[in-house]
Amino acid sequence: MKKILVIDDEAPTLEMLQLFLGALDYTVLTAENMSDGLALFEQERPPIVLTDIKMPGKDGFEVVRQIKAVAPATEVIVITGHGDSALARQAFDLAASAFIHKPLDTDALEAALQEAEKKLGL
Repeated sequence: MKKILVIDDEAPTLEMLQLFLGALDYTVLTAENMSDGLALFEQERPPIVLTDIKMPGKDGFEVVRQIKAVAPATEVIVITGHGDSALARQAFDLAASAFIHKPLDTDALEAALQEAEKKLGL
């Protein structure tokens, strides 16, 4: 099974993504904040990470920065309910793989995951 980490402070989003990604044959790791997410990343080193931008404390951009600093090949997909072109540009400047708006379009998410897997050679 492929491993993926989802970092989001909204429990319903985590639950939906756990079900959806599980159906796509992923082992899904979840965290409700950046600190727990980064700790879980260090322990498990999943090749793909989904992170929300707007979370209490530091934002998802910090997640992208820290993950890319220690594991540049990791594919990080940014998800947000507060997206605009400036935030998308900022995500891509940090080497995020994709930027997806909430509510999540599962087709767009699946396409982003397929592209990430292709880059990773999975």
